[in-house]
Amino acid sequence: MRNHITTYLTNARIVLADSIIEDGSLLVEEGKITAINPEAVNNTNTINLRGKTLIPGMIDLHCDALEKEVEPRPNVHFPLDFACAQADKRNAAAGITTVYHALSFAHEELGVRNNEFAAAVARAVDDWRPHALVDNRVHCRYEITDATGLPILKQLLADKSMHLISMMDHTPGQGQFKDMAAYRDYLSRTYKKTADELDIIIERKLEAASGAFERMTELAEAAHAAGISVASHDDDSAERVETMVGIGADISEFPVSMEAAQAAKAASMSTIFGAPNILRGKSQSGSMKAIEAIHEGLADCLCADYAPASLIVAVFRIVELTHLDLPAAVRLVTRNPAKAARLEDRGEIAVGNRADLIAIGTPGALPQVTDVWSKGIPIYRVAYDHG
Repeated sequence: MRNHITTYLTNARIVLADSIIEDGSLLVEEGKITAINPEAVNNTNTINLRGKTLIPGMIDLHCDALEKEVEPRPNVHFPLDFACAQADKRNAAAGITTVYHALSFAHEELGVRNNEFAAAVARAVDDWRPHALVDNRVHCRYEITDATGLPILKQLLADKSMHLISMMDHTPGQGQFKDMAAYRDYLSRTYKKTADELDIIIERKLEAASGAFERMTELAEAAHAAGISVASHDDDSAERVETMVGIGADISEFPVSMEAAQAAKAASMSTIFGAPNILRGKSQSGSMKAIEAIHEGLADCLCADYAPASLIVAVFRIVELTHLDLPAAVRLVTRNPAKAARLEDRGEIAVGNRADLIAIGTPGALPQVTDVWSKGIPIYRVAYDHG
């Protein structure tokens, strides 16, 4: 166990929930923020941030990069503890101090998306937590057409190895897959299936759609009883949002249309969009642009999706491209996701909160994380020649 350090951060541009303190200072003791601009400090480890921007550690509610750490190439698997360690370091370097590893439970999809293997990865994340640099959590993505996944997920919930649940429906004709051809193309490209194998998978998937609502409802009720938020995924219409609200969903991940995003906001759901969408200027599946959602006031949270390093750059890109100021853009990756995930001890630089903090420099005018503290403990530092 790492020891807590009393730290005094000075000469920082501190981003609070609604304002910025120029040339500010922060006192961290016993893993918590104990003072902002304290009048006097004694016997502390003083760190001069030399004008760097200081924000809360970022909270990523959806990142499936761990799947690539486990299976970097088709049917090539690394040991799970090794994969968890690499993902942990990647997130620390990206300034993500709380990460929800998104693991797909979709029995007909191979590799790490096989239910039993996905459950093993979830337990490996839990096993690594005592050794981790950042707070590693598990976001279980449940393919609702798969009846076999329900008991496995309920057991993970009972074991406290699940920290967020989302409901996926990749049935052809809705959401991410607008038609049967798009779904067949996805399976063919991703899993190298033959035409006959595709026919069997699709037939089974369509048959399994019956009973999906009941399974979703059962799982959502169990999650809420455990104090865990429930998300929908790839909502494509107001009707779809209404269905998910009916089971008690709190979050709408990646709404694919303006109509769906508006319906989610009207239903008081938190909306999540991907940071890579911001950097690339488009969705990989042809869905709505995240920047448009921000312009319309429909985006509550940003997530790393498949690229942890994109999150901090997206925050500053939003300030350049939209009407949001820096505190508002920072809220998309800190306070808002904390609220959506029911985390009450982080997401804002405030006295009493966890001292999850990141400092940001701008080498070559590119925002980059240079220093990271998790519960007040320094876990990452890099020095650039400039910025």
